[in-house]
Amino acid sequence: MTAPLTVVLPEIKDVKDMLSGLVGKPVAVAPGAPVTPTERSPVSVAVYVDPQMNVNALCVMDLALSAYTGGALALLPPGGCQDAVEEDGELTSMLTEALYEVTNVLSALFNVPGAPHSKLHKLIAPGDDIDGDIAGMLAAFNRLDLQVEVPGYGKGNLSLVVPSGAA
Repeated sequence: MTAPLTVVLPEIKDVKDMLSGLVGKPVAVAPGAPVTPTERSPVSVAVYVDPQMNVNALCVMDLALSAYTGGALALLPPGGCQDAVEEDGELTSMLTEALYEVTNVLSALFNVPGAPHSKLHKLIAPGDDIDGDIAGMLAAFNRLDLQVEVPGYGKGNLSLVVPSGAA
């Protein structure tokens, strides 16, 4: 009999290496506070599913990191990304598209031996409504909370969450 496949959280170094390679700059990664959506603090939520379409992981970024990683990937000017965060309070469609690519690549962090295959199912952009079941999963204790600094852009926070029942 084989053991059930389990989703595991990546190591901090793996997140750092993945983001650094993705944005083409050495990002700084350190332990951080949990990212939680509030009315004043919009977040993006990447929802990852297994082959049976069960949610098995979430990637939550605050507005700042959503803008900075997307902007760095798309080679957008840092000032425009900072304006989206500090003045507009939302992402442009171009930043949202770039963020989708960032979160799609981050699914690889969960695709390790012994884990079910994870793929990006959907990206909930900052300011969009978060389904009640997904919102409930965000409170899971099996999580990795990080502060990330994208050189030339700024700092933001990221939480990787494995919902109860997925591990």
